Amino acid sequence: MARAVAALPLGLDRIVAPSLLGFAVLNAATFSVDLGLLTLLHGGLGWPLAASITTSYVVAFALSYLLNRRLNFDSHGPLGPQLGVYVVVVAVNYGVWILGVGDGLTHVGVDYRVSRLLAAVCEAGYMYAAMRWLVFRSPSVHPDAVR
Repeated sequence: MARAVAALPLGLDRIVAPSLLGFAVLNAATFSVDLGLLTLLHGGLGWPLAASITTSYVVAFALSYLLNRRLNFDSHGPLGPQLGVYVVVVAVNYGVWILGVGDGLTHVGVDYRVSRLLAAVCEAGYMYAAMRWLVFRSPSVHPDAVR
């Protein structure tokens, strides 16, 4: 991703972090899994919308966590604490963006796929920031600890 960012035109290489580009690529793939599974479950199998959204969301975010931890943020931090923070981040994301925006828009007449796309735009910014600065943050070293 660092090479791809370095090749960006118009000085974007100074603005776009490699982890942002990696996040965009990985989450585009996991979002495709989310939307495909949502369409299969709700549109194809007739599952209730809330169950379809929840199932596709859980599958996509588990995949996103694993891919971002290993391939994008190359995290070597303890899995337990990171996973705990990630679960809280995902729960907030689910309540605010997925159900609040996604399901809310559907209830006012927007097609469920369009609603999910609009929610995803909001969710992307929140999730990148949370993963970069909360879930996979680099451990801080207190200046007094280094001697």
